[in-house]
Amino acid sequence: MKTKTLTKVRLLILAIIVIFITYEAYMHQVKGGGPEGSPSIHALCPYGGLESLYTIFTSGTLIDKIYSGTLVLFIVSLITALIFKRGFCGWLCPLGGLQEFFARLGRKIMGRQLVMPVKLDKVLRYLKYIVLVLTAYLAWKTASMWVSPYDPWAAYGHLGEGIPSVWKEFSVGFIILIITFIGSFFYDRFFCKYLCPMGGFLGLVAKISPFKIKRDAEICIDCNLCTASCSMNIDVAKVETVTSDECINCQECVAVCPKEGALINTYSFLKTKKRTIKPLYIGLAILAVYFGSIGISKLAGVYNFLPEPINAQTI
Repeated sequence: MKTKTLTKVRLLILAIIVIFITYEAYMHQVKGGGPEGSPSIHALCPYGGLESLYTIFTSGTLIDKIYSGTLVLFIVSLITALIFKRGFCGWLCPLGGLQEFFARLGRKIMGRQLVMPVKLDKVLRYLKYIVLVLTAYLAWKTASMWVSPYDPWAAYGHLGEGIPSVWKEFSVGFIILIITFIGSFFYDRFFCKYLCPMGGFLGLVAKISPFKIKRDAEICIDCNLCTASCSMNIDVAKVETVTSDECINCQECVAVCPKEGALINTYSFLKTKKRTIKPLYIGLAILAVYFGSIGISKLAGVYNFLPEPINAQTI
């Protein structure tokens, strides 16, 4: 029961975010990105904050299509990773959500998903770090959103213009988007595992997070349900502590565990096993930290995704 509740809540949150981002992306095509318009898909992606870091430090400006709100999303995602590992990926990322929906469709139709050969999987997981270095470096060097034509997320955000328009401007990104959805249909979170630079970056940050998922070998009954539930294919049943930077902290493994105390959430500064945190509370805390931080930035007047109106004083 607790597994179904957690999954339903998490998928509902992801669905709401997907719908919201899709709507904003469509309205950007309708209204444009002016002061009275709607944010672009780039502005709503926290990775744009990382791509803008160099110009922020060198010239105090943001690259084209990136605004203060984008930087806020990046910082908030960073804070979330420090406290809850890659909780953003498991609970808030719209592209991650879309991949999960395709994966669930694939399991419903095929009854199961395919298994990537272990050796090939290990090699392919390094691709996202190459993408991370390449995209960040070239964004810093060119001070522009150079990756846009190759970005599947940008292609998704422009689907409202129609396939011919998307193909003309984002052909490579559109191909990667299709590969992502087809790949996730057969193999959950395909893009997250192999190509997502933001996931790679947050995974590195998560290494220093005090948050831990721990397995008590004495209580564990070796049912392997935790491993089977992991969309990132981490062999949870074979480790004492989940240290993999692939963990998206979706909490599915903890929720599915049938033996109380065998798999627990804790922080490194909590010395006793009794100080565990329920899976749903972790998810709600991730939401609280993320949206609470955004609320603070709004009150501070720095949460903006559109250019300032041009008036007589700014001319």
